[in-house]
Amino acid sequence: MKSLMVQGTSSGAGKTTLVAAFCRIFSDMGYRVVPFKSQNMSNFSYSGKDFEISRAQAIQAVAARCNISADINPILLKPDGYQSSMVYVNGKPRRMMNAHDYYHTFVNSEGFKAASDSLARLQREFDLVILEGAGSPTEINLQRYDIANMRMAWRAKACVLLVSDIDRGGSFASLAGTMALMTDKHRSLVQGYILNKFRGDVGILEPGFKKIRKITGVPVIGTVPFVRPGLPEEDSLGSDPKKFVWNDASMSHLETRLDNLAEIIKEHVDLARIKRMIM
Repeated sequence: MKSLMVQGTSSGAGKTTLVAAFCRIFSDMGYRVVPFKSQNMSNFSYSGKDFEISRAQAIQAVAARCNISADINPILLKPDGYQSSMVYVNGKPRRMMNAHDYYHTFVNSEGFKAASDSLARLQREFDLVILEGAGSPTEINLQRYDIANMRMAWRAKACVLLVSDIDRGGSFASLAGTMALMTDKHRSLVQGYILNKFRGDVGILEPGFKKIRKITGVPVIGTVPFVRPGLPEEDSLGSDPKKFVWNDASMSHLETRLDNLAEIIKEHVDLARIKRMIM
């Protein structure tokens, strides 16, 4: 079975939520599923017995019904607000780095190795790894330092789904532009588009579906309605993240929300097509 990766045309497109939903859906199907995000920037973390990772990946692990481990988020960046971040590697604090230090001395050497090693361990242990990208895969000023998107997808031999937030507008242009800026090698990994946060009649979008497939060769395989899944948010643009307490009551609510989210995604995304992609 191949890996599945969810990337976005921008931050806030819905990658984190979709990965959580797919983790729960494929777990319900009987697969041993695990989430993975090679690099995440967030001040909202989960602390295990002897490691610390992004809270988002911990919640995705709950969705997948797998153990929460350092391997599911091998690199965590916790910004300090002064153009530097504390870099965690394999759940352990390494050192404070500014952007220049991170990009030029860490990410393509120690960072990529740590992420690749974690991914390899998960692929050996689980039936299906569901990867999450970061931001956009085509930030052309940073592509040579990007270990969270297409470089990791290629390493994982993953089928990629590209998601766009249609509520903000410009989704078809964002999809076409993102594909245009990819290399041929990476473009070949993209197997489907998902339009997220749609309000209205999906029939209105049909002409756009046909045109974007003609332009890029890739179909829209899902249009997800605008919903508030109630999952703890990340500290990204336009979000209002709140503290999450890992107690029995909170976990019970989280399980219910994950199940409800999975039902919504099953109704609005072509899961049969996705299953064929990864088999």
